[in-house]
Amino acid sequence: MKRITLLLVGLLSLPFFSYSGGIVHNTNQSAAWVRMFARDATTDLDAVFYNPAGLTKLGDGFYVSINNQTLFQNRTITSSYSYLNNSPVDYEGSVTVPILPSIYASYNTGKFAFSFGVNVIGGGGTAEFGKGLPSFEMGIADLVPAFTTQGVTGYNMNAYLEGSSVFWGYQLGVSYEINDVFSMYLGGRYVTAKNTYNGYLKDITVNMGGTIVPGSTFLEGVSDDLEATSNDISDYITGGFLGADDPFTDPTGIAILTSLGLYQSGMTNSQASQAFGAGAVGMDLKATVLEDQTADIEQTGSGITPIIGVNISPNDKLNIGLKYEFQTKIELENNVEEGKGFLYGYDGLTPLYKYPDGEIKRNDMPALLTVGADYKITDKFLLSTGMHYYFDKSADYGHKDALGNAIKNEDIIDNNYWEWALGLEYNISDKILVSGGYLRAQSGVSEEFQTDMDYKISSNTYGLGGAYSITPKIDLNLAVAYTMYVEDDKKFDYNIAGSPTNIETVTETYNRDNLFIAIGFDFKFGKKSE
Repeated sequence: MKRITLLLVGLLSLPFFSYSGGIVHNTNQSAAWVRMFARDATTDLDAVFYNPAGLTKLGDGFYVSINNQTLFQNRTITSSYSYLNNSPVDYEGSVTVPILPSIYASYNTGKFAFSFGVNVIGGGGTAEFGKGLPSFEMGIADLVPAFTTQGVTGYNMNAYLEGSSVFWGYQLGVSYEINDVFSMYLGGRYVTAKNTYNGYLKDITVNMGGTIVPGSTFLEGVSDDLEATSNDISDYITGGFLGADDPFTDPTGIAILTSLGLYQSGMTNSQASQAFGAGAVGMDLKATVLEDQTADIEQTGSGITPIIGVNISPNDKLNIGLKYEFQTKIELENNVEEGKGFLYGYDGLTPLYKYPDGEIKRNDMPALLTVGADYKITDKFLLSTGMHYYFDKSADYGHKDALGNAIKNEDIIDNNYWEWALGLEYNISDKILVSGGYLRAQSGVSEEFQTDMDYKISSNTYGLGGAYSITPKIDLNLAVAYTMYVEDDKKFDYNIAGSPTNIETVTETYNRDNLFIAIGFDFKFGKKSE
């Protein structure tokens, strides 16, 4: 029955959603990126984000870029736990982001470029799981093996979770052209973070040979039985039928106390009476955990990201961009309506909530190094490539185990996350170009990192699109991309109903896919340098 008290420990631990990028970053920050992915050496206006040192190549003037993406993501988690209804069970979640904007501006004068950007650097979506997740249900499913002898043959429940997350980034910086070959950038990003979680766990029932009984009512009945047994033993001691200090030898009673984790070898009759009484109190408390619950949780925080960059142009055909974003320390604070932080157990008689109001947890964004190169094969044909390396192991993502103990990233991440991109761009005419790209993302998390609420798997993304020069001052970018993830499994030993001897090896399978549709307008109020 320990699983019941820990039932909701993991509930609503969904991180903010990353669509393309590392574990927490979004790097899909322009329509031009969606059509070719390799933008780390670009000297177009989305260089504000991808290669800010390259902005000096734009020439004098004022430049503005407005982009939007519409994204669709499907998530599937499959659990093999045998006591789940209709096992194995698929838990499906969907994320829809109709508006994911990014806006950039740069004012160039002489050797300087003063730039500004605003975008959703992390998250930006709402995930909806219509029947919860395996971790919601496994503790409830444990009611069957835990109380088979009391006649429990099945269970039912109604679970729902909706989580949203937006991490806005506001970037300011200055680029300076040292000479025709080298330019540099110094700037920073202010990040504001907001996560919201809304959900419920209700209508928990058990099947008693065809009779449907509310789960909380059933446990209250178990509590009454334990209390009656405690009173019976006490009465027998008082009446002289049992010695208070004699060993407790009733095999049925020993089995019951053992299943509750309350039996100790050599226990006396008096101690057994007290143990049954404690079990009755504990079962009453567990009954409250199975009552209908709702969640209304908001987490907010902020952080600052220093950013430096270098652009190198050895000749007219080759351009190289480098950028380093320092780690962003973010602390999220819970803002929870009273009683809506999800009760998951008790410390003595003190209720424990997964999300106590005012609690603060770390949710860093790791340092990021990007390196890219653009090479003009001909005047019309451009080859681009880029590499992103995320320093995940040294960041603090606020991971905790089921007992609330902090877990360091380095203990659950084997290798830092990385991406490699390849893009091709071809100018059909002075007004029209087409492009395509490929992006490989390689996850380095260990099996211990993966959970149904937070899993990171490798992926392959393919993009296609183009640009059209509406006027000499206005360009239009259109693109579509699709991400296929590499399905991953996690096997773990699960103590059925909390029993240390009754163990099942459970397999969870994780998968997802993404669809990107993007549009962007670039406005040029200056002449690009020849």
